[in-house]
Amino acid sequence: MEVHEAIMSRRSVRRFLPKAVPMDSLRRIIEGAGMAPSGNNIQPWKLYVVGGATKDAISADILDAIANDDPKSHGPEYPYYPTKWFEPYQSRRRETGFGLYAKLGIARDDMAGRQAQMNRNYEFFDAPIGMFVSFHRDLATGTYLDVGMFIENLLVGARGEGLHTCGQAAFTWYHRVVRKHLPMPDEELLACGISIGFEDEGAVDNAFRTAKLPIDDFATFLDVE
Repeated sequence: MEVHEAIMSRRSVRRFLPKAVPMDSLRRIIEGAGMAPSGNNIQPWKLYVVGGATKDAISADILDAIANDDPKSHGPEYPYYPTKWFEPYQSRRRETGFGLYAKLGIARDDMAGRQAQMNRNYEFFDAPIGMFVSFHRDLATGTYLDVGMFIENLLVGARGEGLHTCGQAAFTWYHRVVRKHLPMPDEELLACGISIGFEDEGAVDNAFRTAKLPIDDFATFLDVE
């Protein structure tokens, strides 16, 4: 797959087939991700790849924590979203959330249905492979840029192998649970989880499409012909 095609076809998939990801494909994806640029080439990212019993145990423990723990005992270690939304970002966020739930047939006041769909994150949307990206917590803000480029390489690289992904900041809420199953030291901060596998093309979960801005809405050209 050409690079532009991979970029243009990348999207968040929320139901995967129970089909194994070839190890040679997985290693090529990760090798390509490691070529991401970083300030002074510090390469701050760490990657944990899970499948089988380990992935299932992470899912089971997070779902148990959701069902039985005080919600205040869990939370992310960094603010992914603003504490107060404003335009135009609030409208874009609502358009995405409302559109997805409408496609799934989940009413806005169906809190149980919304929670059940949220919990699907922690089942990796049935993907056979899960990934967790982390970095040393004492690094600076620029590291978030570096790690973001590493993550993007993973997502686009997966498309190049005919696979799909879903990036999931949702896992950061349960980083303490995730740590129990990974050799992730305390000095590492969990950036996100990623589900990776083959898309279930017939699933309604994957029928929703987000709208992307035309380039003239976000790009300014000065003295460019």
